[in-house]
Amino acid sequence: MIEVVAELSRGPVFLAGEALECVVTVTNPLPPTATSASSEALAWASAQIHCQFHASESRVALPPPDSSQPDVQPDSQTVFLPHRGERGQCILSTPPKILFCDLRLDPGESKSYSYSEVLPIEGPPSFRGQSVKYVYKLTIGCQRVNSPITLLRVPLRVLVLTGLQDVRFPHDEAVAPSSPFLEEDEDLYNISDGRGKVGTFGIFKSVYRLGEDVVGTLNLGEGTVACLQFSVSLQTEERVQPEYQRRRGAGGVPSVSHVTHARHQESCLHTTRTSFSLPIPLSSTPGFCTAIVSLKWRLHFEFVTSREPGLVLLPPVEQPEPTTWTGPEQVPVDTFSWDLPIKVLPTSPTLASYAAPGPSTSTITI
Repeated sequence: MIEVVAELSRGPVFLAGEALECVVTVTNPLPPTATSASSEALAWASAQIHCQFHASESRVALPPPDSSQPDVQPDSQTVFLPHRGERGQCILSTPPKILFCDLRLDPGESKSYSYSEVLPIEGPPSFRGQSVKYVYKLTIGCQRVNSPITLLRVPLRVLVLTGLQDVRFPHDEAVAPSSPFLEEDEDLYNISDGRGKVGTFGIFKSVYRLGEDVVGTLNLGEGTVACLQFSVSLQTEERVQPEYQRRRGAGGVPSVSHVTHARHQESCLHTTRTSFSLPIPLSSTPGFCTAIVSLKWRLHFEFVTSREPGLVLLPPVEQPEPTTWTGPEQVPVDTFSWDLPIKVLPTSPTLASYAAPGPSTSTITI
């Protein structure tokens, strides 16, 4: 019996383009007092990184595969295939690297080997959505003489940094004033329900990283229509590309799905200015786009406004004698929504590992 342990010392989260390092330790767990006849041997061991793609059949219409091989590789094959036994398609893999050959261990003896590989930058990020899934794994294959190959899999999370050419960053040398929304490059958006301007929404920047807070402000005192209530939610939109969308009439489901990650709701009657802060979860996937699916982030606003311009909802200022004022029992209102696209970029992989811990060590016994 031989025990094989694979350990990612820095954690299971990596940025595409950086080097992954893994220490593989092979141990004969028998006590040292055992006889020399109890020594164990392995013919070879190899390691490889691969990405598995899986699509929902009810949402995605993929072209038929070029070969007639089944979706799941049989376990009886003796060729080292890192995706053997995995569902879906292997869309990306690194060249295999041999760790050792003809290794013999005496009872209690242990040896360690280092594996290093640069994660490809052309692959998609790790993503588990409603329509598709992209799953990365480090697979280590070991084989005894005249025995089938045993696979040890270490799950990974890969973050991909895309779309930097379209990002407008604020100048680092600029000194921020007491209120960041007073910057010269502040983006202002007028909010209107079709009859008049309700107010102005200002946000300091539209580029954020995982783990940051989306901070914004609403100026509600400039409009002719009273805003009674508003809500803002941080959402992701997963959309299947048109050429891969399954038709609804063929039993498919909608090709667009939304996930809400954070939400803020506030009654803003008699309010001229308010603010909000929404946290971006570190466990989420930054925005990306592939040939099959795209993921985009946005702020989704919903406003409840009075239907009558100039509606008076304040108590009278002057009264000859004390009276009790109550608001109107019914107020005709309109509801409208508005979406503001934002960009979410990866954060430090080390920070993401702490916030969403995953197994960084995997063990198998041969």
